[in-house]
Amino acid sequence: MGEYGHNIDRKGRLIMPAKFREELGEHVVVTRGLDGCLYVYTSEQWMEVYKRLSALPTTNKNARWYQRMVLSKASECEMDSQGRILIPSSLTSLAGLQKECLIIGMANHLEIWAKDRWESLEEQQSDLFEDMAEELSDIMG
Repeated sequence: MGEYGHNIDRKGRLIMPAKFREELGEHVVVTRGLDGCLYVYTSEQWMEVYKRLSALPTTNKNARWYQRMVLSKASECEMDSQGRILIPSSLTSLAGLQKECLIIGMANHLEIWAKDRWESLEEQQSDLFEDMAEELSDIMG
């Protein structure tokens, strides 16, 4: 849970919030996320995602492309002694990460956003928050 701001440096290194470091462990997997962000998984969480992706039918065109888009961008990143991960340039470009970033805690992963991209989307979606809650009330119970 939570939202944390950190800057990414020119080499693509981003500090992971101290709150998450122990749970993340020494290695994480970073890959393409939805809506213009990156997803960060622990090794264990990634294996669950990988199993679900592997179970998709290869005879389904959308399933194949989704697998390709997620797996081709997946990168194992090692946490350094300062709590930073080095994000490959292909992923920083994909998510528009230049300086100011937000790291958002989700249920089973983290999201990394370019701060300006997140703020723009958050502003757009904020007015729809009550409508989303009402629509999802059946699912959430």
